[in-house]
Amino acid sequence: MKQRGGTTTVDDTATDVTNVSDPTDATDATAETAETAAVDTTDVPEATAVDTKDATDATDVSRRRWPRVLGTLLTVALIATGGALYAEGRHLRDTPATANLALTDAEATARVTGDVSSALGKIFSYGPGATAVTRAAAKEVLAGKALQQYAALFGQVERQSADQKLTLTTEVVRAGVTRLTDSSAHLLVFLDQVYERRGRAPTTASAQLTVVAELRDGRWWIVGIGST
Repeated sequence: MKQRGGTTTVDDTATDVTNVSDPTDATDATAETAETAAVDTTDVPEATAVDTKDATDATDVSRRRWPRVLGTLLTVALIATGGALYAEGRHLRDTPATANLALTDAEATARVTGDVSSALGKIFSYGPGATAVTRAAAKEVLAGKALQQYAALFGQVERQSADQKLTLTTEVVRAGVTRLTDSSAHLLVFLDQVYERRGRAPTTASAQLTVVAELRDGRWWIVGIGST
């Protein structure tokens, strides 16, 4: 506003500038911009949080499944391994080697070895006046085919012993069980035999026999004799 010669004049330009620079309008614009920014800023973290939560849940589900999957696989593996071991164990139990008690039962092996060795010493030992004792002993330790063969041959032995005054002494020096079950045994036997004739020096000979024995009534009987 200017005074010229007592008259007041209004400057339009100044009024326009004042209107453009209204503090109230500037304040409203600033508030609206801040509100908009606040709304936008709030929306973004919420979406991010939802996505992060979904990813975390998926990871947790996956982690919970793995122990169950591994447990199932281990169970299947153990069952398969157990079945294989059972089959292998049964195969080993059924093999001829483990069925041979001579390899696993020392007491039974010693018993059959002792019985057979004692029997052979009795039936292959005789003298000129004691053949009847030998024949009777054979009937107590021999059976089946072995007894039949022995009886057929022993008649000749009795005649030779009487004519030549022959005495035969037999000793088992070694016997081994090649196969043994609950009721039968196969043995390889080594003998030393001493022949004595009246008026002559004793002679020694060795013999090797294969023997088959059977367990009857709690005793081992020789049922087969062969030479090797």
